Amino acid sequence: MRHHDRYDYHPLPHRADYSWPEGRRLAVYLALNLEHFSFGEGLGAELAPAGPHPDVLNYAWRDYGNRAGAWRLLRMFDDLQLPCSVLLNTSMYDYAPDLVDAFRRRGDEMVGHGRTNSERQGVMAEADEKALIAGCTHAMLEREGRAPQGWLGPWISQSATTPDLLAEAGYGYLLDWCHDDQPVWFRTRGGRRILSVPYPQELNDIPQIVGRKREGAEFADMIVDSFDELLEESRDRPLVMGVALHAYLVGWPHRARHLRRALRHIRDRADGRVWITTAGAIARHAASLPPGVVPGA
Repeated sequence: MRHHDRYDYHPLPHRADYSWPEGRRLAVYLALNLEHFSFGEGLGAELAPAGPHPDVLNYAWRDYGNRAGAWRLLRMFDDLQLPCSVLLNTSMYDYAPDLVDAFRRRGDEMVGHGRTNSERQGVMAEADEKALIAGCTHAMLEREGRAPQGWLGPWISQSATTPDLLAEAGYGYLLDWCHDDQPVWFRTRGGRRILSVPYPQELNDIPQIVGRKREGAEFADMIVDSFDELLEESRDRPLVMGVALHAYLVGWPHRARHLRRALRHIRDRADGRVWITTAGAIARHAASLPPGVVPGA
């Protein structure tokens, strides 16, 4: 059988124990995808089955996220005093600069997320994928004053060499693999390595709301139930809980109401065991631990 050879198998209950900063046990982060889509071509999530291009119904539904929904979420995060990791298509710098500026002013982490979610990087030739990563990195360095440390591929799309290209471009972590409840080291070519930080495909509004047709109340209940269960389990081992959000889904008022309820529950129960943070801070702490503590390669 073929194997990716990126990491070794280490059962979760048999690993070394460690804690997050200040002895905390459960690290929680919000991942807000800020995405831009090409009009009349390319990929995009669908409210209804796509019609011929230009598919105005689905394009406009997604555009609502940048024009209204993300601003609603920003106010919610401010009200609840919650940080987030912004997974950013770099085309947003030209399309919606005021929105990116607003999250930057909050001090939120900016994570590389390709140019646009109208394309997948995993189908590109290696030279083209390398150029995509380099172009996005340069754009974020110019606008943010620092290069991003993390990457999530548009549509969770990777080629066989994506982890290698990211490590060679100076990235410290990637979010594409939903395979664990803790960070895991990946082997990459040339003797390098890159950290995989857990990014959720279950606590993710696209698979749940678009894919499984579950609505805001049920998605919020999943967030609450996951938090409560992981908080109990974190007595035995350090864990990561991510929540993946898209402004064109949970930014609509009827879903934002339920999301607020779930996030308030997390905030109100965030005692000395809970670290509400960013994906980048999780990666930095994990990378600082002694060799052999974080599993993987």
